[in-house]
Amino acid sequence: MGAEAAEQPHGAAVVADGFGLKGPRGWAFRKVSFRAEPGALVAIEGPSGSGRTCLLLALTGRMKATEGHAEVGGVGLPRKLGAVRRFSALGQVPGVSELDPAFTVAEHLRERALLQRRFDGSFRAFLRRPAERAAEARARIDEAVAAAGLDLAALPKGERTSVRDLERLEALRLSIALALIGRPRLLGLDDTDLKLSDADRAEVWALLRSVAAAGTTVLAVCAEAPADARRITTVTDEATAEQDEPAEQDEAVEPEQAVKPEHDPEQPEPEATKPAAESTTATTATTTEDATQDDTEEGAADALAETGRA
Repeated sequence: MGAEAAEQPHGAAVVADGFGLKGPRGWAFRKVSFRAEPGALVAIEGPSGSGRTCLLLALTGRMKATEGHAEVGGVGLPRKLGAVRRFSALGQVPGVSELDPAFTVAEHLRERALLQRRFDGSFRAFLRRPAERAAEARARIDEAVAAAGLDLAALPKGERTSVRDLERLEALRLSIALALIGRPRLLGLDDTDLKLSDADRAEVWALLRSVAAAGTTVLAVCAEAPADARRITTVTDEATAEQDEPAEQDEAVEPEQAVKPEHDPEQPEPEATKPAAESTTATTATTTEDATQDDTEEGAADALAETGRA
């Protein structure tokens, strides 16, 4: 009874302070600060290309931030990525954790249960009889399917339905069920409201509220967050560029305008010519900074391309 209670999911608190990630072509996201208690539903809201997915992956230990720090379930980021991955799970994230369209629903569920037992099971679990291990795997699958609200009997071919034949909402439920098989403390989900009707969106948010209420902290990327969710808004890089833009009075003199005045070669160079060299250095620094301020979508794409395994 005590061991069973210890396996129950308990949410991971998430705290970020000045969190940011910069790729080769610019910032994916930066200056993210918030606090979420265990079992909270956090909506990462923003337009496509604003770094939403990169922020999700960084907070779940799949990408390494380059600025600031965060703490997830008491584990510090960006230093301990592996530790965060061990108690977090991803639902659908395009390019990172996707459903195989050729697999059936049953094949996906069985595969995830086997992987869970292989990599996260205790040594004592390996000593159990095959029938006991199979029963435990089936129990985990049933628990996750029920928590995700996936009605297997309502699918066109039941468990034998191929992923390619699933509706968008049912595929989303399946991805959540697969993530919940591991009983994670933190669940991350991308494109939560993509290509869904208003009624389907309402169902998804109701589902995520129930997952959070059961004890799992949920991070959900979306274009528009519901009113009752904790909202983290990502912005495009234009806003960041405006914040970093120097004041007009500090603008550097262009190199071609820094003309050296004529003077007697036998006399020491006048002090008035020295600021010109300083201005040139400032111009170089400003130009270098501007060159890295590409749009956020390119920065996020490059950072996502460099991510490790999900």
